[in-house]
Amino acid sequence: MIHFGIKDIIDILIVALLLFYLYRLMKNSGTLSLFYGVLGFIVVWVVAYEIFDMRLTGTIVDKFMSIGLIVLVILFQDQIKRVLTDLGARGNLKNFMRLFRHHKSNDSNHGEIMSVVYACMSMSKSKTGALIVFQRKIPLTDFEKTGDMIDAAINVRLIENIFFKNSPLHDGAMIIANHRIAAAGCILPVSHDMNIPKNLGLRHRAALGMSQVTDAVCVIVSEETGSISVAQGGRITVKVSAPDLERILSDALE
Repeated sequence: MIHFGIKDIIDILIVALLLFYLYRLMKNSGTLSLFYGVLGFIVVWVVAYEIFDMRLTGTIVDKFMSIGLIVLVILFQDQIKRVLTDLGARGNLKNFMRLFRHHKSNDSNHGEIMSVVYACMSMSKSKTGALIVFQRKIPLTDFEKTGDMIDAAINVRLIENIFFKNSPLHDGAMIIANHRIAAAGCILPVSHDMNIPKNLGLRHRAALGMSQVTDAVCVIVSEETGSISVAQGGRITVKVSAPDLERILSDALE
């Protein structure tokens, strides 16, 4: 007789949550087909080894599962690093204390956010390409080192000068961290997601790739159309207006 209790329900829920999170992770990184392959292997292993007690088939699939786990760790090391860092940051006392300084933090960030919004609107009108990355919980130190360190206050004129077409730093990304312009001309990881619209260029792919491996918020100004886009959490939103950009940045950086 099979006994089914509360512990079994909790066990099933944990596995279901893990599979759902894995699905979301692979969907955002453009490797959803790999998820279905992993899920298929799990189903075959459970059916062969646990239900029908097929020892030989179950043992072979079990060996493949062990190897596959190592392969998945290698393939998704950046995403795993993001998840672990994010979990660690959530338990940080500093982040916990932000709950009690909510309104004050919003007031201090508003001026900096509006400087970026005004700069993006100005560059949008002149069709000046730009890519601005806002650091959140996950440090972006490694990406800052790929460009030139600046460490300057955030202001409209400096942002426009950095992305001016004849500027040596205009092709790379600007990183804003700790309420300062930390670096410019930085190189970001490019997303290979096949679902990205063909009309979006390298800046959009770099912003999307950055949002897939970190929790950063990336703002893009298109050099071809002047439209503003935002990449966050492995997703990209195009044709963002000034009020929407202000709202998105305020919500993400509070």
